[in-house]
Amino acid sequence: MAHLEGDERAAYVRQMFGRIAGRYDLMNRLMTFGQDRRWRRYAVQQAALPPAGRLLDVATGTGDIAFEALRQHPGAAVVGADFSTEMMRVGRARAGGERVTWVNGDALALPFADASFDAVSSGYLMRNVVDVPGAFREQVRVVKPGGRVVALDTSPPPRSALRPFILLHLRAVIPLLGRLVAGDASAYTYLPESTQAFKTPEELARIMRGVGLVNVRYRRFMFGTMAVHTGTRPEETV
Repeated sequence: MAHLEGDERAAYVRQMFGRIAGRYDLMNRLMTFGQDRRWRRYAVQQAALPPAGRLLDVATGTGDIAFEALRQHPGAAVVGADFSTEMMRVGRARAGGERVTWVNGDALALPFADASFDAVSSGYLMRNVVDVPGAFREQVRVVKPGGRVVALDTSPPPRSALRPFILLHLRAVIPLLGRLVAGDASAYTYLPESTQAFKTPEELARIMRGVGLVNVRYRRFMFGTMAVHTGTRPEETV
C-alpha cells in the first residue's frame, strides 16, 4: 500500500483516513504511549506565532495541532485545512471546535492567498502526500515573509540497538492495535510501511531548503522515529 503513487495513492489515503476518523485520536495516544501531545506542543512552540497571529494547520485531521495552538495562543486565528471531511467532522465535534475555521483543501493547491498566515504547521502530512516539495512550496507561498513552516512527521527507524524492537512495534504491534481498536488492520499496516519508506530527517531538511526556506533545523523524538522540522520564509528584499 505504501508503494502506491500519484492519484491512486492520494485516493487511498483519503479513503483510509475517512475510515479511521472516529478512532484516530485514540490510536495516536496508544501508538505513541501518549507522547504525541508533547510533539505537537513543541511544534506549536516552534511556529512562534505573534500575539493574535494567524496559523494555518495543513492536514489538520481532527485538529490536534490546531487545538494546541489555541491553548498556547488563545487570541490566535487558527485555520485547519484537510482533504478528509470525515476527519474534520470529528474535530468540529470536539470541545472548542467552533474556535477553529475548518476548510476542505488539498495540500498541493491550498485555497488561500499568498502571504496569508504568520505560520504554517502540518502533522503527518509529508509522509502521505504525493509531492513533498510541492506541498512545502504551497506552504511557503501562503506564509508571510519571516513566518515559519513547521512539519511534524515520522522518520525511518535509525540504526541502533533498539531498531529490532522499533520494527516489531511498527510491523506487529501497531497493526494489531489497529485491528482491535480501530477495526482496520490495513490502515495501520500502511502507516508503519509509509514510515519506513519515508525520507530521513536530513533528506526532508534538504527539500525544505530547496524550496527556499532558511534556518532549517529539526529535532528528533521517540528514539529517532519522529521529527519536528522548522524553516523560515526569507524576508523580502527591496
